Amino acid sequence: MIQIAVFSDVHGNLPALDSVLKDIEERGIHQKFCLGDLVDFAPWGNEVTEKIKKMNIPCLLGNHDERIAFDIPVVPLSKHSEEETNARFVAIDHSKKHITEENKKFLSELPFHLKLNYKVGKKHWNIQLVHSSLSSNDTYLYESEDDEVFENMLKDSQSDIIVMGHTHLSFKKKFENGKWAVNCGSVGRSKEENRLASYLILTIEEERISPEIVQIAYPLAETVRGIEESDIPDYYAFFLKNQKVSEI
Repeated sequence: MIQIAVFSDVHGNLPALDSVLKDIEERGIHQKFCLGDLVDFAPWGNEVTEKIKKMNIPCLLGNHDERIAFDIPVVPLSKHSEEETNARFVAIDHSKKHITEENKKFLSELPFHLKLNYKVGKKHWNIQLVHSSLSSNDTYLYESEDDEVFENMLKDSQSDIIVMGHTHLSFKKKFENGKWAVNCGSVGRSKEENRLASYLILTIEEERISPEIVQIAYPLAETVRGIEESDIPDYYAFFLKNQKVSEI
């Protein structure tokens, strides 16, 4: 039996990342993979990036990492309110100003995809890691998508399981052929009602591969205080507390 941990979308939230890494360590899981988006929305983008580097955790290029590394212009998204659009512009600009050149270089060199192959007994398992999809790191694929979307991704990647992040909403979908599409959720900016830090454990055996979504609490007050004491809009502190600015 082999176990690996996969996490995504830290978004500068160092307290959440530390809690997830501690939980993984306490479970005795040694192999860890990150699906990207280390930066934006909380003030520890440099610290998060440096921790991933120091721990040699393989990491993909998230859309936010790419935007900061290559200074890509911010484009408003139709799904965002005016309030979130304004906050997003300020938060991303904060990262562009504060992420070090060394860390921007590191982000610019991250791979787009990662394919893993594990042999357990006589069985080879292929695991495809993406930030959001095979063709893009900025495509929103939700659990409600037609099964064919994920089945085509599994077929195209010739994998037994495809693991993604990006939407900040975890899910597991198993298909008739025993293959899986899984979203590991978000470490640092969960959009789920509980706002807990989320990550994935894959248990790989000769007979099966089993995904488990793990959600844990972290020092939320520390993250909220860090945002409020920075130039990042308080919108993101209220978001993590599951509140709207209009309620404050």
